[in-house]
Amino acid sequence: MSGWHLDRLNPAQVAWVEARLREPRLVSDMSWNLIESIVLRLRTSSGDEVVVKAGDSTNHHIDREIAAHPTYTQPLTSTGHAARMLDAFPEQRVMLLDYLPGHLLEGTDAELQPDAYAQAGSLLRRLHTQTSREDDEYEERTTARALSWFDRPHRLDADAEREARRILEADSAPMVSVVPTHGDWQPRNWLIDEGTVRVIDFGRFAFRPAATDLVRLAAKQWRGRPDLEHAFLDGYGEDPRDQERWRLHELREAIGTACWAYQVGDEAFEAEGHRMLADALAAF
Repeated sequence: MSGWHLDRLNPAQVAWVEARLREPRLVSDMSWNLIESIVLRLRTSSGDEVVVKAGDSTNHHIDREIAAHPTYTQPLTSTGHAARMLDAFPEQRVMLLDYLPGHLLEGTDAELQPDAYAQAGSLLRRLHTQTSREDDEYEERTTARALSWFDRPHRLDADAEREARRILEADSAPMVSVVPTHGDWQPRNWLIDEGTVRVIDFGRFAFRPAATDLVRLAAKQWRGRPDLEHAFLDGYGEDPRDQERWRLHELREAIGTACWAYQVGDEAFEAEGHRMLADALAAF
């Protein structure tokens, strides 16, 4: 390891950060280490703490997060519920963000408390209600992406794959309304700080149907906990799910989860994806 960047950033990224921060010192490495994103918490000579996020040329999460700032994150950053982007170098896929206080909500007592979900629902509503538009290609595009997973290495059951393919290929792919979405709205991307929920990681930001931001919660935290679901929807103000399209959202998410997790070697997440796929198919 060498210096504050632990040799995890390329020379151009290091030079860019050092030109903007005085004598950065590493506080902690917050990277997940399952994908190519590097997330480092730094302290400057003035005592300020910031986060540097970086990736290589294959990392599109950084591109998406930069695209989310400052416009679409503003309803959350303006109240301190998400980190402001301080600067970015898109060509080198590196960015600087405010450091947010708190710790990950996942795995804490707060993950089981309705109040956290009510707050998260209210925050998501702020993100979603900024703007909307009609998209006549979203469903076709997203289904094609789901089908493409079958052409890569995976461990899906052959019968499940066959049935999922049949359902996806038969879908009419109608026009849908899309809004700014987070793309991974769940407790592993929520912070809790003295009872206040904050949101991190816009690396999957895109315009999608609002209901897609509920899929991962429904697949995990809301299973057997209708009180958490109700609290979230109370905070959000309504239920954005259309039952017919919701089944497709769940199916495509399950396929992507199981196949992606297999590729990165996360067996626990892969098992969750297989369970999600079984549940999604049962809904049809």
